[in-house]
Amino acid sequence: LCSVCVFVVTWWYMDAGMLSPQGLFGTALVSSLLGYVLFDAVDSGAGRRESGRTRWADLKSTLVFAAFTYGFSPVLKTLTESISTDTIYAMSALMLLGHLIFFDYGANAAIVSSTLSLNMAIFASVCLASRLPRSLHAFVMVTFAMQIFALWPMLQKKLKAQTPRCYVGVTVLFALVALAGLATISSVGAVLFASLLLAISCLCPYCLIRLQLLKDNIHGPWDEAEIKEDLSRFLM
Repeated sequence: LCSVCVFVVTWWYMDAGMLSPQGLFGTALVSSLLGYVLFDAVDSGAGRRESGRTRWADLKSTLVFAAFTYGFSPVLKTLTESISTDTIYAMSALMLLGHLIFFDYGANAAIVSSTLSLNMAIFASVCLASRLPRSLHAFVMVTFAMQIFALWPMLQKKLKAQTPRCYVGVTVLFALVALAGLATISSVGAVLFASLLLAISCLCPYCLIRLQLLKDNIHGPWDEAEIKEDLSRFLM
């Protein structure tokens, strides 16, 4: 939820001309470097040694992605010219909602699909980036979307597995940043978003725990039903 909020607030600032693409790219680059160092420092590089992934391979992947996205940024900018802005906003809202629905929150459920969730988020970012003033804005916006929807969850999972206390602190700090950014746009939206976070993080778990006390298993002297008829003819 906070990642979606930060992304939408950042896009709004870019669209309003209150945030330059150079400023966002520089901030995102510094944040990514810090996150990259923290990702290895959390487990002292044990995960990297197990995967066999080298830093040179990471650098090449980053450069290829940046070059590919920058080269196709003019295409991204003009990709949805024939589609109305209202339709773009509706599609982006639906895609971000789908991202939240299919995101991997750690539950073992059939509806969970990390790939589908990421693809829907990137699709929404491409749609919104096409409504920005220039190709450079579209390039920076799509790059920022990859950082916040793909790289940031990876760091969160690593922190949650290795240092749960640090994970809680980082999550709370990130939520406060999202609320502060949303408050600069709409105070009512910030209040509603804060209420939503409190309801999901505190109220819903409290209700679930309280309802567990009301659970009751029915026990009786009856035996389980047994099928004594020969059903082999149905298997022919």
